[in-house]
Amino acid sequence: MSFLIDTDTCSAYVKGHQVVYNRFLQYAGRLHVSCITMGELYDWALRARASPKRLLSVDGLLNDVTVLNVDLVVARKYGELQAAFRDGGQPAPKLDLFIASTALIHNLTVVTHNTADFMNVPGLSIVDWLAP
Repeated sequence: MSFLIDTDTCSAYVKGHQVVYNRFLQYAGRLHVSCITMGELYDWALRARASPKRLLSVDGLLNDVTVLNVDLVVARKYGELQAAFRDGGQPAPKLDLFIASTALIHNLTVVTHNTADFMNVPGLSIVDWLAP
């Protein structure tokens, strides 16, 4: 099984959360992040009051994961999902929906502590490494 790591779990990893760190070791070579997640992490790392260590940690994460881009196939899946949510009168977090679309196209399980943001996406597998 391979995984697409959501922003919150990447953040826990770079902050040194032991359980997440152990999972990264356990699943080495099977860990991916979306370029959307990297954008969110760089936003967090490049804030005016952020420690320079934060950016080093985010850059270091790139040694442990494969970054997946949003291409036309992912964009099409996003459009299909977003249209279905809108037609059904359901809001969907736009960035999380790009992450979910990436996972679906690449047949990956999303790792997130924000499971509620992903649970209504049809066919998506989700796991929470931060659950007690």
